[in-house]
Amino acid sequence: MIANNYPAAQHIMVLYTGGTIGMQASANGLAPASGFEARMREYLTSQPELVVPQWRFREMSPLIDSANMTPTYWQQLREAVVEAVDVQGCDSVLILHGTDTLAYSAAAMSFQLLGLKARVCFTGSMLPAGVTDSDAWENLGGALVALGQGLAPGVHLYFHGEVLDPTRCAKVRSFGRHPFKRLERQGGGTKAASLPAALGYNQPRQLANVAVLPLFPGIRAEIVDGLIDSGIQGLVLECYGSGTGPSDNPAFLASLKRARDKGVAVVAVTQCHEGGVELDVYEAGSRLRGVGVLSGGGMTREAAFGKLHGLLGAGLDTAEVRRLVELDLCGELS
Repeated sequence: MIANNYPAAQHIMVLYTGGTIGMQASANGLAPASGFEARMREYLTSQPELVVPQWRFREMSPLIDSANMTPTYWQQLREAVVEAVDVQGCDSVLILHGTDTLAYSAAAMSFQLLGLKARVCFTGSMLPAGVTDSDAWENLGGALVALGQGLAPGVHLYFHGEVLDPTRCAKVRSFGRHPFKRLERQGGGTKAASLPAALGYNQPRQLANVAVLPLFPGIRAEIVDGLIDSGIQGLVLECYGSGTGPSDNPAFLASLKRARDKGVAVVAVTQCHEGGVELDVYEAGSRLRGVGVLSGGGMTREAAFGKLHGLLGAGLDTAEVRRLVELDLCGELS
């Protein structure tokens, strides 16, 4: 671990959501299982050389495969973190989570927990604890040690010896010990000078309706219209390259303008692993800007999705949402 000047964790709350790390065999294959606290305690007791802070454990309900993660569950997680910190006095929270949607959840919590002075760290594993060559204990133990050595306030993602910024990374592999990677994104935004009080971690939140739509050759306006008519409040539009789309399709552009007119925040991110969105570089991008599409700069899909949930869930008005989308709130555009 890299030495730093952040205070070491003293009291950690471990929130167990399920996921591969604690799965056990069932009639239909591996499934989330209760009882992980006892297994965790047994492992740490067997490793006296592993010095970790004091910890307590909370099993979330229901335990889920992270493929079943939802924004509703994020609300439960957020409330559990706030309770652990503000009520139970924990200075850090470790969230055990399945890897499939871990990057989504960690990015979303980055925006749901703005202003939190405690440290929140997500980890999980690619193989269940106890099976041959599992990475479960090394990730769990490593995350506890990382917290014990001191992490900055905010949300982190720990995996196989690396502490990653969840608003800048994604799951890029379905195998091995390094499934998560920081994406080399560009197109930074100006840091927000201040944040509305409504975005504070201890303020009430409501559920938002956000969708993701990747562009593809021949995409029709009816697809956008269908999403608008479904009642979405925000849309992450995965564009080509530096933020281009079918600018010679009047019906498609008209649908995006209709989204803006109905108050839907449409944010463009790039489909590329590297680079970012600059809507004014090409005519095919500037026409998107002309019908109200916002630039997501170098944001990942996961960060843009979580950011829209955070902004819309805070009840901000449309103009304020549109303004804050293009400003850096917690490193997502840095």
